[in-house]
Amino acid sequence: MNLKSRFLCLLFACSGIVQLSSAQTPTDGLMMPKGEICVAVVYEDAQWDHYWEGTYLRTNGNIGTFDRKMLMPMIVGGITDDINVIVSLPYVKTSASGGQIAGIDGFQDFAISLKARFVDKKMEKARLMAFGNLSFSTPASNYLSDYMPFSLGFGANELGMRLIGQYELDKGPYLRASVAYLVRGTTEAERNYYYQDGSYYTSTMDVPNAWNGQVALGSWFLDKKLRVEANLTMLNSTSGDDIRVYNSPQPTNKVEFDQVGGLAQYYLKKGGGLGFLAYYNHMFSGRNMGQFSGYGLGVTYQFKAF
Repeated sequence: MNLKSRFLCLLFACSGIVQLSSAQTPTDGLMMPKGEICVAVVYEDAQWDHYWEGTYLRTNGNIGTFDRKMLMPMIVGGITDDINVIVSLPYVKTSASGGQIAGIDGFQDFAISLKARFVDKKMEKARLMAFGNLSFSTPASNYLSDYMPFSLGFGANELGMRLIGQYELDKGPYLRASVAYLVRGTTEAERNYYYQDGSYYTSTMDVPNAWNGQVALGSWFLDKKLRVEANLTMLNSTSGDDIRVYNSPQPTNKVEFDQVGGLAQYYLKKGGGLGFLAYYNHMFSGRNMGQFSGYGLGVTYQFKAF
């Protein structure tokens, strides 16, 4: 068995989805008011010692435990009360407890996202909101996308289009659902031949598009200074092949996963200032990727800029 296994990281929509919440993300139901800015830094540590070869869950003693650490700064700004912009640039480091292949580190993908609220209906004891989100990410460094599972990312441009709906009671509980379609481009491998259900004599690989969905149940406490949430996140590629036995994974593989997670977010004061967050995620099913479990810790600061 080849010592590599499949890892595909999407900054906003998959793999260790960053559950950064105080500034709002492309997947949640929060908005920054006009003229306000939130600066956030999140540290994430995710690991696996089992991975899916196709849909078969197995181990690889040559790798042992795979570890992926990420430090991600993020800036969110309120253009208007109903239009926000989100910018991020994660720094990623990969390593493994076994084997002879070294991990790597560096900047992954620069991402920018525009989020708009187009429905905001106040009811007698609740509020109904709907959002649209358009995101774009591109590699921020010349990392090797075909160096799996140690690669920093999948090495291709990505355009994401997402719809979000949230129903929130005045007393705090809320239910949210979102769905997104992710359009990926191509990536360049360090070889001029690969096999994907047939022979290809080129270094250009097509990265499969994907559907991404999330449902979340949460509530606000302490006069909206504390938020607690449980969520389920899913990703399904629309095409691609499986990792072949005795062969390396590659960016053309069909990646799927189902992930459960929880987060807690606390503001020192209501409406802005310093805040903290913590989250945990676990993948319980998947295809052609590692069975990640991991935690994240973050600090945020929100202020009025104009």
